[in-house]
Amino acid sequence: MSSRHTTTIAGSLLTASFSAVMILSFTAVADDQGPGSSKGGKVVDPAPTGVKLTTLLPERISVDNSSHETALTATVKNEGTKDSGKIRLLVVGFDGLKVKSVKGCSAMADEDLPKGSNSGFVCDVGNLAAGKSRSYAVAATFDLSKTGKICLPVQGFDGKNTFWQQGPVPFGTTNPSPNAPATPLLLDTENKPVTPGGDQLPKTGAGSDLLPLGAAGAALVSVGAAGMWWAQRRPRRQPQA
Repeated sequence: MSSRHTTTIAGSLLTASFSAVMILSFTAVADDQGPGSSKGGKVVDPAPTGVKLTTLLPERISVDNSSHETALTATVKNEGTKDSGKIRLLVVGFDGLKVKSVKGCSAMADEDLPKGSNSGFVCDVGNLAAGKSRSYAVAATFDLSKTGKICLPVQGFDGKNTFWQQGPVPFGTTNPSPNAPATPLLLDTENKPVTPGGDQLPKTGAGSDLLPLGAAGAALVSVGAAGMWWAQRRPRRQPQA
């Protein structure tokens, strides 16, 4: 292979590597929660005629593995043909997911929390016109050693009727990543908690997970013995005359 050809390929690889780093860096800081989903949602009490209320949660969120913090967007939407009248949205956390704040909303008193929940906020949505939606920024923590669920009830302003309720719906993953900066969680997926020893460094190399402990120990002993043998067989320097 000519030196000119080699230089051209190396330059292309360098350019490609630089582009990949730029793309990965941008992706890592991008706030991409994916499309909104109404998974786990259901009508509870009938809404007024012409009003159709639903909620949306992101398909994917990410949890910081150091701080356990995460953020998501909760959206309430009127898909009907008439205004909703005064309504309110509740954002409630269960199990490993604890809601810390919801921008523009008020924290629920402990005695007002739904049974089994650990946190909750009330958002005064007001009158939602037909075809309109309103979104709220939610800050929460997620304990990867547990399951975590969130619930979004949409109620009349007095709280007597629940026109729609999404959840409690889980966020989770079957493959936690304790050694990564963040772990992605998918909506409507039961979390598989990190197993004991999950905080160990990841193994590399083909078949490393299949190597029995005894064989690994024997291999290390063999390597040590070979090193000693090599040291003993090294030719000694002849003394200078």
